[in-house]
Amino acid sequence: QVIKVYSEDDTSRALEVPSDVTARDVCQLLILKNHYIDDHSWTLFEQLAHTGLGRAIEDHELVMEVQSNWVMEEENKLYFRKNYAKYEFFKNPLSFFPDHMISFPSETNAAVCHSGILQMFLSSSTYPEIHGYLHAKEQGKKSWKKLYFLLRRSGLYFSTKGTSKEPRHLQFFCEFSNSDMYMSLTGKKISGAPTNYGFCFKPNKSGGTRDLKQLCADDEQSRTCWMTAIRLLKYGMQLYQNYMQPYQGRSGCSPLNLTAMRSISENSLVAMDFSGHRSRIIENPTEALSVAVEEGLAWRRRGCLRLNSHGSPIATSNMGISIHRSQSWFHHRISREEAQRLILQHGLVDGVFLVRDSQSNPKTFVLSLSHGLKIKHFQIVPLEDDGKLFYTLDDGHTRFTDLIQLVEFYQLNKGVLPCKLKHYCARIAL
Repeated sequence: QVIKVYSEDDTSRALEVPSDVTARDVCQLLILKNHYIDDHSWTLFEQLAHTGLGRAIEDHELVMEVQSNWVMEEENKLYFRKNYAKYEFFKNPLSFFPDHMISFPSETNAAVCHSGILQMFLSSSTYPEIHGYLHAKEQGKKSWKKLYFLLRRSGLYFSTKGTSKEPRHLQFFCEFSNSDMYMSLTGKKISGAPTNYGFCFKPNKSGGTRDLKQLCADDEQSRTCWMTAIRLLKYGMQLYQNYMQPYQGRSGCSPLNLTAMRSISENSLVAMDFSGHRSRIIENPTEALSVAVEEGLAWRRRGCLRLNSHGSPIATSNMGISIHRSQSWFHHRISREEAQRLILQHGLVDGVFLVRDSQSNPKTFVLSLSHGLKIKHFQIVPLEDDGKLFYTLDDGHTRFTDLIQLVEFYQLNKGVLPCKLKHYCARIAL
């Protein structure tokens, strides 16, 4: 069977695959064919053009089964991109389940269950209850209604009387075994949703929008909590196996072992000076830093003097102006909305970022960064001092000769930012 997979820049690749191929198998195949580094965040996405819905296909799902649910005349697509938030809740569960949205069984000690919150989600005997207000689209109508919802092992319910949890006031909304959960990418435009934080449930064998059960949260934290809890409820231990699979077969290393191994090797790195007749270890941290800065600048000068995009030598004086264009994290002439969409697609994990041209001021740039399930924008301003051009994020207190130096600095130090730059959004080509 042949499937077509697209990338961010809408290049595509046709793959001949067996009928039992999983989403993870397809990602592994594309990683090998394109010589990408496998950091376990590559994901296959399903995008439904007609309804403006999208979802990350779980690693274990069969791709041909996903495609069999598509309506022939619709231009639905499979996308191959990174999703840093895919298993983030296994690493940092408390940020995904805020206290005001989660209740534990009365016999459980709240202090204990916060430390083992995921064990409770994956256990068959106990299950935390997720509760809170959501906007629901009324069936067959254009209007939305704000209701108090509860997620239990048996499904999703809403209360017909305020926040009452009495069985007589609870009405069944949906269960998840025969439907898939999607994020609304254009909720306000297509369905008139009251906020941009929409998600919905689509029956597997249904094509029309009338069968969608549409919901809308008031903020990103709330939407993330509901969607994560529903994923855990639907797939349970399978999600944990998907998360652990990349680490199996590596001498029994768990993610924690890998971190320990990495830190040992990093601690053994030392700064060396090879400028004299004999090499020496640089023990003074200040000297090591100045040597590193000098080497970085020398590397830039060498790189820029080689060739520009037209194949001719480039002037060193223009080095800082265009050197960033070749970087994967730089996006030329994209809007604020496009930047937010790109970051959202890569997952709202702290430190996901990109740099773009400013639309309001053509001489400046903007750093768009994900932190605390929100996307924030920071203006990078050019400064001229003594005939030299610098870039700054903090009114000139910290200055950089080019954007590469700026990004590298904030990857190591958070400075004025709420967190360090960690994962960049790139438009890959297949």
